[in-house]
Amino acid sequence: MKPQDPALDILEKPLADALGERYLSYALSTIMSRSLPDVRDGLKPVHRRLLYAMSQLRLEPTTPPKKSARVVGDVIGKFHPHGDTSVYDALVRLAQSFAVRYPLIDGQGNFGNIDGDSAAAMRYTEARLTEVAKALLDGIDEDAVDLRPTYDGDGDEPAVLPANFPNLLANGSSGIAVGMATNIPPHNVGEICDALRHLIKHRDASIETLVGFMPGPDFPTGGLLVEPRASIVESYRTGRGAFRLRARWTVERMGQGTWQIVVTEIPYQVQKARLIEKIAELLTNKKLILLEDVRDESAEDIRLVLVPKNRNVDPEVLMASLFQATDLEIRFALNMNVLGADHVPRVMNLREVLQAFLDHRHEVLVRRSNHRLRQIDHRLEILGGYLVAYLNLDEVIRIIREEDEPKQELIRAFSLTDVQADAILNMRLRNLRKLEEMEIRREHDALTAEKNGLLELLGDEGLRWKRIAEGIAEIKKKFGGGALGKRRTDVADAPALIEVPLEATVEREPVTVICSAKGWIRAVRGHLTDAEDVKYKDGDSKGFVIPCETTDKLLVFASNGKFFTVGVDKLPRGRGFGEPVRLMIDLGNDAEIVDLFRHHPAGLRLVVSEDGRGFQIEESELLAQTRSGRQVLNLDEGKSARICHLINGDHVAVVGNNRKMRVLPLAEVPLMTRGKGVTLQRYKDGSVSDVKTFAMDDGLSWENGGRKFVVTDLNRWFDDKAKTGWTVPNGFPKQNRFT
Repeated sequence: MKPQDPALDILEKPLADALGERYLSYALSTIMSRSLPDVRDGLKPVHRRLLYAMSQLRLEPTTPPKKSARVVGDVIGKFHPHGDTSVYDALVRLAQSFAVRYPLIDGQGNFGNIDGDSAAAMRYTEARLTEVAKALLDGIDEDAVDLRPTYDGDGDEPAVLPANFPNLLANGSSGIAVGMATNIPPHNVGEICDALRHLIKHRDASIETLVGFMPGPDFPTGGLLVEPRASIVESYRTGRGAFRLRARWTVERMGQGTWQIVVTEIPYQVQKARLIEKIAELLTNKKLILLEDVRDESAEDIRLVLVPKNRNVDPEVLMASLFQATDLEIRFALNMNVLGADHVPRVMNLREVLQAFLDHRHEVLVRRSNHRLRQIDHRLEILGGYLVAYLNLDEVIRIIREEDEPKQELIRAFSLTDVQADAILNMRLRNLRKLEEMEIRREHDALTAEKNGLLELLGDEGLRWKRIAEGIAEIKKKFGGGALGKRRTDVADAPALIEVPLEATVEREPVTVICSAKGWIRAVRGHLTDAEDVKYKDGDSKGFVIPCETTDKLLVFASNGKFFTVGVDKLPRGRGFGEPVRLMIDLGNDAEIVDLFRHHPAGLRLVVSEDGRGFQIEESELLAQTRSGRQVLNLDEGKSARICHLINGDHVAVVGNNRKMRVLPLAEVPLMTRGKGVTLQRYKDGSVSDVKTFAMDDGLSWENGGRKFVVTDLNRWFDDKAKTGWTVPNGFPKQNRFT
């Protein structure tokens, strides 16, 4: 029968279903086999395969290293069918002492540096396992873990390592999967061991108690952890959070009252060269006016020298400005999303992660004990056969010499097993001496005693946990001391809030802010004397011209009732037309700029909507911290914000486009932070045109046609219970505006 052409075997299926199935398969593969670590050994598959391949190559800590290319070749050929670059990158990271708290690979050659320089090619570097990696592999040949077929079925690989080392918390992990990610900082192994031993005795230990043993991450590059303890406890309780990490610095006094700051440790995963470039860029752009210069005097240790502008600069303020503007301070995220023993990804808290490691160690202990029992039983069986042979040596020799089938005859004559009969037949003649019999009896007695001990261990859970606690104490003794085990990241109190004045980061100079009618904004140096000479794009025109300084902030009031904040130092400079202000703030396409003005912290504003409702608000309440702005004036559907007026006086006059005006005391207008306010003037078919605040003693004034008008008798417009107002006074501008 002719086989069917596969191209003709078409399966009709909705595209959404087909894509969904394939994307789900991809997502599961990424989560399970690439991005998330196993909670038991803290390794991703590529790291696990690297260590296993190196153990098969006998790259022990005491043996000479081999070329990294040889290791990578074995990994991609036997276990990991991916590109050699990704495997070598993983190998390099496991060998970098500034990236991994307890390196798993001892690298010989150029493995990169903290400046961000890459490692040499794999043909130039060599590698071998460290003692930490050896501890992770301890028991791999003793049935401690399950083995599974490799990708091509040509061999086996471990599904997880025995992990006689709490690698997940000690070295941390990071990865981005599909729809989820993980980010776990490194910790101090001595502190982890203390927490593990406490958890063995107290299974329901609180997170607060465990944090008492593990006060926070311990990064390989040191630094200062300045996160409040309550925040740390909450992060470990939920498995999600962030840690505030700062560089370590000191003030180095010099002659004649001068000084400089020396940074000796930088935050984890911050590249020193890029950090210096960022500081230099800020210096060039005059964003750090308290800083004169930055120098890199690093050798093997980090030494960044920060030179202040003058001796009167406060070091704390200078560093506070650098912490705000550079990566001398970072927030390291915590997301303990890991694969559990059931291979299901989930976010665990600190106690769950520690308990998962202990449960794995318990399972490994039981499996290794059973494996050893099987070995002992097998050896005891052989030794039993040897003893029978020694007791009946002459008959055994006769049977072997004369019988056609000596094995079957030995089994029949002495009730031996197949294993015992084979052992006797394979025994060398020199083992027949009398001394060997005595050694066999001693070995038999020792194995019997060991077997009894193992049976007692397997029958007593308390004894097993005691053995695990002893093993954890050995881990602490081996890895928790010396230069490797000493805590590098100090846990400090949360720093006091230091207000960094804008003058400390921006050089004060006079500028004029120009914003066109269509919202193109820029700043030009100096205060313009004639704004009429300013040029705009074709079809655009003058909008706002504001003299101010680079340290000022601008407030943008939009027709949707929101206020936005823009720093003058952030505005584009030069001879062009600037940039659209919509690129700097999240001003929707359906909103327009109502007003743009310089922020006065002590100022008081009157905000009014289209339908004549408004209230007073302090300018300090108008500052927005984000691009999305701050909603201040709530609007009815279909209405918009119209006016933001600087208050100066004790009364307010409101005029509508129906040419009616109303006057009322400012005391009747409430001071609010957000809302609709009160009705200042009521309209039937009109809307508000303008407002003006004034002092009643001075009267209400305006200009029209070059003449100044002043009205002091305002009783007609003052006493209006209907709030609709009366016709404007004679001489009032036709534009219905006071200015």
